[in-house]
Amino acid sequence: MVRILVAVDGSELALDAVRHSLMLIGEGLNAVVVLGHVQEEASFLELATQGGDAIAEAAVEAGKHLTRPAEKLVRAANVPYETEIVLGSPAAALCDLAEAQGCDFIVMGARGLGAMRAAVIGSVSQAVVHQSNLPVLVVKHIEPLEDEDLGGDQDAEAA
Repeated sequence: MVRILVAVDGSELALDAVRHSLMLIGEGLNAVVVLGHVQEEASFLELATQGGDAIAEAAVEAGKHLTRPAEKLVRAANVPYETEIVLGSPAAALCDLAEAQGCDFIVMGARGLGAMRAAVIGSVSQAVVHQSNLPVLVVKHIEPLEDEDLGGDQDAEAA
């Protein structure tokens, strides 16, 4: 059975990746979905003032909250899944998680930034593509069409 790591962070972009993975499974791919979420590690100031255990616990709770929408989609599709929440730098942690979980490939959403903008502000999906030893499927987010783009004149023609 194929294992797919789907990177999730609570965003609509991540849900695009979940939906795409579910579409592949719906078309016959026999797979288990591993929903992977990465929380940034605490700063030294946070560790010094609040304690490592409390911060780690808060990070895991935040991760659980952010993975719920993805879990809901996967459960509704009746697809077997696991959820993994890890701490670290997002790109490196996702690559490590995929390998540790025995995944066959990674699916993640992307904003579809232009090359210049992605170079300036960075891109986790771009970094994963470069760092991963596994295949990476990047699902671009498609913005919904405006009402007027949906043929608003059709109503006038039908009347």
